[in-house]
Amino acid sequence: MLRLVRIHPPLIVTALIMAALALVSTVGLIADDRILLGAPIWLKPLKFAISLAIYSVTFAWLISLIDRAPRLRWWLGTVIASSSLIEMAVIVGQVVRGRRSHFNYDTALDATLFSVMGATIVVLWLATAAVAILLWRRRLDDRATTLAVRFGLVIALAGLGVGFLMTSPTADQIDGMATAPPTTIGAHAVGVEDGGPGLPLLGWSTVGGDLRIGHFIGMHALQALPLLGLALALLARRFRRLQDPVVRARLIVAASVGYAGVTLLVTWQALRGQSLIHPDAQTWAAAGVLAAVTVLAAAAAWRPAAVTLSDREVTA
Repeated sequence: MLRLVRIHPPLIVTALIMAALALVSTVGLIADDRILLGAPIWLKPLKFAISLAIYSVTFAWLISLIDRAPRLRWWLGTVIASSSLIEMAVIVGQVVRGRRSHFNYDTALDATLFSVMGATIVVLWLATAAVAILLWRRRLDDRATTLAVRFGLVIALAGLGVGFLMTSPTADQIDGMATAPPTTIGAHAVGVEDGGPGLPLLGWSTVGGDLRIGHFIGMHALQALPLLGLALALLARRFRRLQDPVVRARLIVAASVGYAGVTLLVTWQALRGQSLIHPDAQTWAAAGVLAAVTVLAAAAAWRPAAVTLSDREVTA
């Protein structure tokens, strides 16, 4: 952690601020009984604070892996930290006002604040893409970690991109614009109104599609895949097959295919207006195919390497 602080203080400070805001939001859940769109008003800032704290620490680590362009990597980290702080400031500010932060065009101030949030997300996506480009040709000591970082960044970019789908007006909102200025443009849910029945804590719709699922799963590939790489390295002490770096690299590829497939699957399911917990036959069939492909890829990856490949051949 001290190394990460030295490499990029703004990101670590941002993570600490988010941790503090998570505590404040937890107190708010207990002390403030206001409800907004069917959920406790402090639940959204709590979820965002936790997510952005993890995101900030992850990016401090990723930036520490970049071995060139020190000024550029510092500025990219600072842009990510600043964007996170601005977005969180809007979310908390709107909670204090008792207003909705996302998709809110009820007043000029609400619309301006949401526009600011939209701009920060675009900037965050572009900065993440720039980090991905800088890290793409970076070869780490462990082949599996190299691939986990690369695939994690690509899938995370796709997951962040799902958020842009939420900003399009729904069919009902478009119809309403013909008779009155819109008070809401965009939605998390598909096929139902935001704020309906949802999963405990997460709030994901149980009666319709919800784009937040693909957004969340894809975004956190940044943590899941590198952690898998670390787990495989630790398990190599007990399983001789995993001592082969080629086998670990293959397993990361198989896991990345499965993870990307799950992100696409839940996003496709949401766009069809279908709840995560009520899949239809098409969704079950797609999930079955994805599971089979992932298992077969993992089984193939487990085979001992016939030839020891060079770092360039495995990670290129």
